[in-house]
Amino acid sequence: MSTDQPVDCRPLPGTSSGELDEMWRRQLVWWHVFFAVLLATTAGVLVAAEADHLGWSLLGVGVIAAAYLVWGRRGIGEQQPPAGILYVTVSWVALIALMAVDGSGTAWILTFGLFPQTWAMLRRNQAAAVVVVAVLAIGGVRLWQGPRTGDDLVGIAISTAITLSLSLVMGLFIHKIIGEADSRAFTIDELRRTQAQLAAAERAQGVAGERERISREIHDTLAQGFTSVVTLARATEAALDRGDLDVVRERVRLIEQTAADNLSEARLIVAEMTPGHLQSRTLSEALGRLVDAVAAESGMTGNLVVQGEPTVLPANSEVVLLRTAQEGLANVRRHARARTFEVRLTYAADAPVSLEVADDGVGFAPDTPDRGYGLDGATARADEVGGRFEVQSTPGAGTRLRMEVPR
Repeated sequence: MSTDQPVDCRPLPGTSSGELDEMWRRQLVWWHVFFAVLLATTAGVLVAAEADHLGWSLLGVGVIAAAYLVWGRRGIGEQQPPAGILYVTVSWVALIALMAVDGSGTAWILTFGLFPQTWAMLRRNQAAAVVVVAVLAIGGVRLWQGPRTGDDLVGIAISTAITLSLSLVMGLFIHKIIGEADSRAFTIDELRRTQAQLAAAERAQGVAGERERISREIHDTLAQGFTSVVTLARATEAALDRGDLDVVRERVRLIEQTAADNLSEARLIVAEMTPGHLQSRTLSEALGRLVDAVAAESGMTGNLVVQGEPTVLPANSEVVLLRTAQEGLANVRRHARARTFEVRLTYAADAPVSLEVADDGVGFAPDTPDRGYGLDGATARADEVGGRFEVQSTPGAGTRLRMEVPR
């Protein structure tokens, strides 16, 4: 059985609608068996009761059986609506005729099959109309079959009304239940499709987020490391031109150390591990090594200040603080033309942990649209851990970066 809505195509296998449709198809064999038993029982009772006009009665049963074999089995469940309409029309006409020639009332047995079949083969409004016409026709046949007293007429009217009411109420009720089942199956399929679409969108978003994360990692580590290597190589070349071998050896050592750090960072990025500077070190120790390296490479005076009692932070938060320091010092080295810089790590009671990178360089206008990928990346990192990032700078008056992360 199905709802009033026409079905344009068979539900796909593996969907809830498809599973429901397959369940109905599995039940069809029992519909066939049940109706075959009704037909056989009706014919047997007619023969045993030696009904009037037995030949015509058996012919009526045979017509209904033949109609079911030709059209009914194809029309049930609205598989082929035209076949269902043909079967319902022929079978009800044959049953009414059978009841008219059979005075024993045995043909009533077949109504237990025809009423459900009508609801199963036709749409709701069509089935309701056929049931009304069929019940009224049966009542008319009972009146036609012989003279009736007033009480007989009242009894026929009451039984006809009861039959009509029960047929309509039960048919509409069952039709409503099956319609709800179809609707629920459709809703479940829609939810599954929506879930699949959301999962695909989340995967795409995850891929995009991972690409952005790796881009920031490369920018904050490898790109800056390579910049240091280039700077040191140029300084080494200048020292060679001057014949200052001690400086050359020191620069080569720094190049080797920077390249080794970059190699370690590259391996850790691939393995999605903690940044290399934090391996087996506290955050303050990693910052101290970073400050010393930048001061040695650039010739600037650098200083690390740690205020408050250091506490262990979530790994992501420590990574954010370290990357902010790397980005800030990279900008100091490349753009600030500063003489000194300071990195300040503050652990205040009942307050976010903050990191500041300040320099006495040329500064810049922080509101400029093209302020750089690194600063935008720092803002994104702060959002990831529920922190806050800000830039304070004025042309000619130095720059101060500040990152706050929750404990």
